[in-house]
Amino acid sequence: MRWSFLGLGSWICLLATASWCEAQAWPPARATAGVNDTYCFGCPPEALSGLHPHPAEELITLAKSHRPELRQAIEETYPEKAIELGRVWSGHLHDFFFVVKASARPDLIFDDQPEPQMQPLKGTDMWVAVVHVEQLGTLHDFHYRQQGENFGGAAWNVAAFTELSYPLEGAPHGQLSQMRTLTSKVFDGVENDYCVYVPAGYDPRIPAAVTVVLDGGTLLLQQGGSSILDVVDNLIYLKKIPMMLLVFLDPGRIGATAPGPLADEVRELAASRRWPPAQAMRSVQEDVISDAYPRLLRDELFPEIAAHYNLRKDGYSHAIMGLSSGGLAAFNTAWKMPDDFSRVICGIGSFVSLQWKTHVGAADGGQDYPDKVLEEQHRNLRVWIEDGSGDLESDQYGSWPLNNLRMSNALKLKGYDFHLSFGKGGHGPEQIEVQFPEELIWLWRDYDAAKTQQEFDQDAGEKAQPIFRVGVVNRDAE
Repeated sequence: MRWSFLGLGSWICLLATASWCEAQAWPPARATAGVNDTYCFGCPPEALSGLHPHPAEELITLAKSHRPELRQAIEETYPEKAIELGRVWSGHLHDFFFVVKASARPDLIFDDQPEPQMQPLKGTDMWVAVVHVEQLGTLHDFHYRQQGENFGGAAWNVAAFTELSYPLEGAPHGQLSQMRTLTSKVFDGVENDYCVYVPAGYDPRIPAAVTVVLDGGTLLLQQGGSSILDVVDNLIYLKKIPMMLLVFLDPGRIGATAPGPLADEVRELAASRRWPPAQAMRSVQEDVISDAYPRLLRDELFPEIAAHYNLRKDGYSHAIMGLSSGGLAAFNTAWKMPDDFSRVICGIGSFVSLQWKTHVGAADGGQDYPDKVLEEQHRNLRVWIEDGSGDLESDQYGSWPLNNLRMSNALKLKGYDFHLSFGKGGHGPEQIEVQFPEELIWLWRDYDAAKTQQEFDQDAGEKAQPIFRVGVVNRDAE
């Protein structure tokens, strides 16, 4: 097998643009707790084929007890090349397992702090360590150091999940539907695949709330697995959120030889930017600031789902979420149609100029949204924004972290019910997933099924806080 590691930008692009349902078994299996906690940063999918990952808890136990079975478990869990590059780890709640190949003992640096000495794995050139992590529900960082040189690691995308991201005892699982295909008239026959998660306890006689998850296949099938469905099961079981259906929508796809003006525009965009056609199609749907994609959701997707499930029709009971371009699209949908979508989770949102004044774009670009929030009529929205200082900087499209801060300050200054979670994370789905329990609880707090509307006001605690100020932390700026 021949393969190479992808750079971060290319890897995220691949994750965000592929239509995963075409290549994956569906529905994805619900793994037991711990299996989904094994990661290989930057590994292409082919590097992971043929492996049989051991649960994180098992690797941690074997390492702590210095069991000889650890070697075989490591070899069955991680690609050999990834171990050499120092790109793998496994974690469960507070404990994280690390392994790396090195000619001499390396130092493990976790959250910029040196950890206890790594221990040699007998009969190999591998070194292992178990790190206890106090802070859960956030992202962490690690790398290795040898002879004064840093190598390996993952920059602030090591997620430490809370108990609510693992199956709780007594919390029943729901059912993920088979993939269905929506053929859009708004987008000239473009096909978007979607599936619906129906939690246990859903009663078809009672209309249910709805959350639309953009780029849904990416989140469900990401490497290491997804905790999203477990979180929903847990929070419904604990009565922290209402009974709701989740709709996981993939980006649209268009055939290489499909006729029509839209297909021509997508191919031209792909050629001009040297993008894969799938990336161009996703950008046309999600990065363009218009009402086209919101109309696909409201006028085409929702009626299809309503033919199979009993949905609430009020925007008070509709949420939408996404990451990257999907985060921008989630906010744009709510902004264009606040009577239909009133609750938003926007992770690593692309409030940048990806589709500003392009031949398929509108006059406004994603970078204009902070000014639109300040200048246009107030919408009745509740918005969670998630980003980190390690997010993307582009010499062509702008700054993801700075523009998410601009968005947050605009929402604050105009009195919106919003929350900003801003750490050190990079451009990856971990940004949303690690705080997903907190995000959902905050988004659906004080929900009352007897109501169909509510005025969302900035809470007193947020009103008392100052606006966000920016400081330079990674270099001398004086």
